[in-house]
Amino acid sequence: MFEVLAFLAVAGCVAAIAGGPAWLGSRARRRGVGGEVMGPFEEIWHPAAPRYRAEIRVQEQRMAPRPSADDQEDPSRRGH
Repeated sequence: MFEVLAFLAVAGCVAAIAGGPAWLGSRARRRGVGGEVMGPFEEIWHPAAPRYRAEIRVQEQRMAPRPSADDQEDPSRRGH
């Protein structure tokens, strides 16, 4: 009986270690904090990741702002 409990404890620990980063990654992506939380793990498996994240940040900053409701033209004045 002790062997079965020991096996289950070891299997549970291995599953937690293997599933922990996957769970953390999916949660970080949903919340939009993936770079800060998963950065070190990503650098281990994908060494070019810092350049990719920097490029994403630059593209996000270059995005044109949306026009506000005041900036939209009046539909009744079109063509005049």
